[in-house]
Amino acid sequence: MTQGHSASPRAGRTGRLSVQGWMNLVLAVLGVLLVLAAALVAAQISRTNERTSDLVDRIQPARSASFRLQKALLDQETAVRGYALTGNKSFLAPYAQGRKDEKRYGDSAAGLLADYPKPLADLKSLRAAAARWRAGTAEPVIGRVRDGAPVSSGTLDSSKTEFDHIRELFTVQIAHLDEVRDKANDELDAAKRLRDGTFLGILIVLIVGGGVLAVLLRRIVGRPLTSLERDAQLVRAGDFDRPIVIDGPSDVRALGLAVEDMRRKIVAELAESRSRETLLADRTAELDAQTAELQRSNAELEQFAYVASHDLQEPLRKVASFCQLLEKRYGDQLDGRGKQYIDFAVDGAKRMQVLINDLLAFSRVGRMGGDLVEMPLGAALDRALSDLEVPIEEAGAVVETEGELPRVLGDRTTLTMLWQNLLGNAVKFRHPERTPHVRVTSVREGDMWHFSVTDNGIGVSEEFGEKIFVIFQRLHSREEYGGTGIGLALCRKIVEHHGGQIGLDHSVTEGARVRFTLPALPDSPPAEATPADVPAQSPEPRSSAPLGATK
Repeated sequence: MTQGHSASPRAGRTGRLSVQGWMNLVLAVLGVLLVLAAALVAAQISRTNERTSDLVDRIQPARSASFRLQKALLDQETAVRGYALTGNKSFLAPYAQGRKDEKRYGDSAAGLLADYPKPLADLKSLRAAAARWRAGTAEPVIGRVRDGAPVSSGTLDSSKTEFDHIRELFTVQIAHLDEVRDKANDELDAAKRLRDGTFLGILIVLIVGGGVLAVLLRRIVGRPLTSLERDAQLVRAGDFDRPIVIDGPSDVRALGLAVEDMRRKIVAELAESRSRETLLADRTAELDAQTAELQRSNAELEQFAYVASHDLQEPLRKVASFCQLLEKRYGDQLDGRGKQYIDFAVDGAKRMQVLINDLLAFSRVGRMGGDLVEMPLGAALDRALSDLEVPIEEAGAVVETEGELPRVLGDRTTLTMLWQNLLGNAVKFRHPERTPHVRVTSVREGDMWHFSVTDNGIGVSEEFGEKIFVIFQRLHSREEYGGTGIGLALCRKIVEHHGGQIGLDHSVTEGARVRFTLPALPDSPPAEATPADVPAQSPEPRSSAPLGATK
């Protein structure tokens, strides 16, 4: 590795300070000037902002509110005239709305014009005249029409004359508002001119200071950096073994040393980066292939779900159709219970079709982003209880819900499936020596709703607390308890898709308790609910449907 050459540094006045020292001196002078200029600019900007605020935040909104106030009064006058001429009560609706708008926009304009005496006095006169017109003309006319008495044309002409006076008052108020606006515009223009002049002066100072700084930097930094640039260009051209040496002020020499150190690191890492490039290219190709395969697999799964749901619905439609034909042809030979059974079959087939469509939509939620809507969680629970009506009656189970369940942001189908799986498990895994008793609770803590489903069944050992939420993981043989082993795994997917968490509460010694959370709506008040570890005193029945002892 050869050593480069450089010119020896010259000593002079500029060499008494480092580059940083000279820059600090120039910047200090500029800083003092800028502080003085900033104070002046701040004052001008403050004045400009005040004038702008008066126009944008007070005068213009006050004019807008005044025009809307006029419209509200015109709506009232038109409504009273229409009601007097036709007796149609529908004209009273715009009259009532006009009174509300009059108060709303009148109060708004009064607040905005608090510092403007003349327009404020105009507003008060206008509202007083409107109140006199309503008390002396509008309300008596409305009363007479309601009582069935005729309204003379003279009364209507008098109302028009009085309302014309209100229009004149409004014209005066707008004229005064225009005067205030024009004055504020003039003050704003003057403030802007002064502000622009101040900015121009600051710009001149900055240009002069920048010129001084440029000359200084050229003499102290430019020449050494030219040498540094020449050596750097040679390195860039491929001469990586060429050392970089630079003379000049200490800080410039420090820069040269830093560049030299960087050159050495680049040389050391160049070989390593090339090997990494090759490895990265191989990994990228693998990831591209995996991505393409995953997209193809997802497309096939979606197509499979659609075809499967379509093929499943065809026999259901056939069942429903033939059951209806059976009722139509042999209806006179069937008793009430037979017809009821046919109705159950038709209803079950139709509900199965709806369930298949819901399952198809749910299969796309995680991949296509299903929309969540505000809904009552209690409706999803009621629907789940209706679907579980037969197993609940057969088991003689008691289902209690403490308090009203809140409204949440969710998907009705998947939340119904959540309740159906949790309540179905509570009934299915019941204790042979106890009547099944299931309790549903809810309580809000901060921004989350906490729910629990507690039963008195066979329970779950703590060591299996996580295993039961894994898909296809079973704790019992199929001969003991039926099922596919995906119920609780599906529950976890639904809860996490809604932004919550689910798990098993091991503090229960008899039976099992599953807890899960869902985000609360921003404007929903906390509901009064009994915590999960406190027994309910008088649970409210959720439904009157015959669910055994269900509540």
